[in-house]
Amino acid sequence: MAVAERQYDLVIIGGGPGGYVAAIRAAQLGMSVACVDRRASLGGTCLNVGCIPSKALLQSSEKFAEASHDLAAHGVKLAKVELDLDVMLSRKDKVVDGLTRGIAFLFKKNKVTQIHGTARIGAPGEVRVKPAGGKGEDVLQAKRILIATGSESTPLPGVAVDEKTIVSSTGALSLPKVPKRLVVVGGGYIGLELGSVWQRLGATVTVVEFLDRIVPTADGDIAAELMKALGKQGMSFRLGTRVTGAQPGRNGVTLSVEPAAGGKGETLECDVVLVAIGRRPCTDGLGLDEVGVARDNRGFITVNERFETSVPGIFAIGDVIPGPMLAHKAMDEGHVCAEIIAGQAGHIDYDAIPAVVYTAPEAASVGRTEEQLRADGVDYRVGRFPFIANSRARAMGADGSGFVKILADAKTDRLLGAHIIGPDAGTMIAELALAMEFRASTEDIARTCHAHPTLNEAVKEAALAACLEPIHV
Repeated sequence: MAVAERQYDLVIIGGGPGGYVAAIRAAQLGMSVACVDRRASLGGTCLNVGCIPSKALLQSSEKFAEASHDLAAHGVKLAKVELDLDVMLSRKDKVVDGLTRGIAFLFKKNKVTQIHGTARIGAPGEVRVKPAGGKGEDVLQAKRILIATGSESTPLPGVAVDEKTIVSSTGALSLPKVPKRLVVVGGGYIGLELGSVWQRLGATVTVVEFLDRIVPTADGDIAAELMKALGKQGMSFRLGTRVTGAQPGRNGVTLSVEPAAGGKGETLECDVVLVAIGRRPCTDGLGLDEVGVARDNRGFITVNERFETSVPGIFAIGDVIPGPMLAHKAMDEGHVCAEIIAGQAGHIDYDAIPAVVYTAPEAASVGRTEEQLRADGVDYRVGRFPFIANSRARAMGADGSGFVKILADAKTDRLLGAHIIGPDAGTMIAELALAMEFRASTEDIARTCHAHPTLNEAVKEAALAACLEPIHV
């Protein structure tokens, strides 16, 4: 069914976290808004085949592992624990379905027009849409256009993804059975999270990483501690290793690898290969070159501080512009961009955007790493506090590993970065992101009363270690 041709104040291409938030906020500010997406369900990669389904499986697999191995220490005895993978996958799908329906409801509530189809920019102020299942193109006239088309998995030369035995993160969410041997190509957060899911369910997991460390953007101490923790769980690592090819066969996949620095190659045999070497922006096929929207050599759209591209009236946010490829970063940009388009002021402090790896233990960071401060010649102090000395962590039955690490300016005591590895780190990091937004000092954090017993007391103690002296270690 064709979309009625009409004038909109704002047409958004992409219904993911950045696009749908921008659409709702723009509508709240009185704009007429249309949002075009190739998927019938809103939420983009994050909600449909990314953040949300992976977290649903992480939660389910963690409960399975806990029931299988960890409850006896709490005095809870169970008979043989069995896995029903079909039910686990079905639950994941139900979580996704409920949330996508929720966004559709919010669109109706805020009178945002949802359009299912493929969009391209025909000219400044014009979006041409090929409706899904339809013929021809519909033309949408727009005072402003916002590009929020997100990103896709980066392909690996010599390794053809078939979503059966060689899978992307999408295929790894729906494997029909637990593989006996899983090789994850890429030691970033996506590979580690999905590797953790299948390792907990019974797979032998090997992570192959080109660099000499995992999670390369994380603070070095956090990365080392995370690798140590995952290793104790049974995950193995091949660092400094290049994948040169993959050959599917009747009994699985033969993966060809060699040292990244050069040397003799070898092969790894496995049942499934997960390719998770990163993501790239989805900016092809949008008509950008034809209308003059500038992109860099990696395909990212260049924007100014107002998120406006090289073409006036065309804006871009989220994974298609430079910066961390994080759903919450895109959401903040969508919210702020809509307000800027409406004539309001808007700003994002990119130093205060947290990042989380949802493994067990979780690893979370905000601000700068110690390596970055050292490279920039910043005079800084470090405060650390281990979870083994935290009352709540001990009461929860956490294994005692992990810590909170705080980095402060040596002269002003201003918080420059914070890094946590341990239970519920992804929630705990919010306190420190807020502190950075308000330009807090570590003494501000240290002198803020934290409830006892809570995990967040470790944040207070790490802040004390940075500015005064910790009490409980």
